[in-house]
Amino acid sequence: MKNLLLIDALNLIRRIYAVNEPKHSEHQQAHITACCQRVEQAARSLLKKSAATHAVAVFDGDKSWRYHFYSKYKENRQPMPESLSSNLDRFATAFTNTGIKCFNPVHDEADDIIATLATKAAKANVSAIIVSTDKGFLPLISEEIAIYDYFKKSTISLEDIKSRFSVTQNKLEIFWALSGDKTNNIPGVTGVGVKTAQELLAKHSRLDDMLIDDEIKPAVKAKLEAGVENYITSLALVTLRKDIEIGFSLKDIRVG
Repeated sequence: MKNLLLIDALNLIRRIYAVNEPKHSEHQQAHITACCQRVEQAARSLLKKSAATHAVAVFDGDKSWRYHFYSKYKENRQPMPESLSSNLDRFATAFTNTGIKCFNPVHDEADDIIATLATKAAKANVSAIIVSTDKGFLPLISEEIAIYDYFKKSTISLEDIKSRFSVTQNKLEIFWALSGDKTNNIPGVTGVGVKTAQELLAKHSRLDDMLIDDEIKPAVKAKLEAGVENYITSLALVTLRKDIEIGFSLKDIRVG
């Protein structure tokens, strides 16, 4: 049986790096060394837990299509610390030491690469485990695709999603398109916050249906009508692509 392990590399690295991040530059290299060791330990643990036959750690490329589609995408994000960005090759080695291949796309985001790989694997009846704390992967959960939070040591369930967002999994992307996402500077519909979006989605699954529902408050309806363009933009930004040209096949990422 084939099992595919997909690691959101920078998500794992940055979470590990943030623990006890030193304030003084003279301690940075020691911290990087310790973090590399922890990343390698995490990779070995994940290989064992997933019984992976194939695995890849995917890094982010530079300026994906989302930055060109929406110029303010991730505008409020703090840049990666220089001490971390200048040592990513050491972290890549930490993965390869365990037999996990690394993939560094030129421009594509790791999220889209991982979504493409997981979807293709599922279609080929290969189970996939995505390791990330990024909520953007949650719409992918299915019988063939699991999301694992390494830091909580738990697989995320559909019940976890409902408990966290108060909407069902199949409505997540619409929920984020309505309410926006401050983490990635995705606008959403102006004036429609989390609570209003949850109330709308308790009754409807499509914006079109909301726009023709006479029971929705006029003030909310007006915001929806004025925010259609922002909604369309936001929905495109929060929806993972599953059609990226990868350039390698499953046999190329067999655990070495």
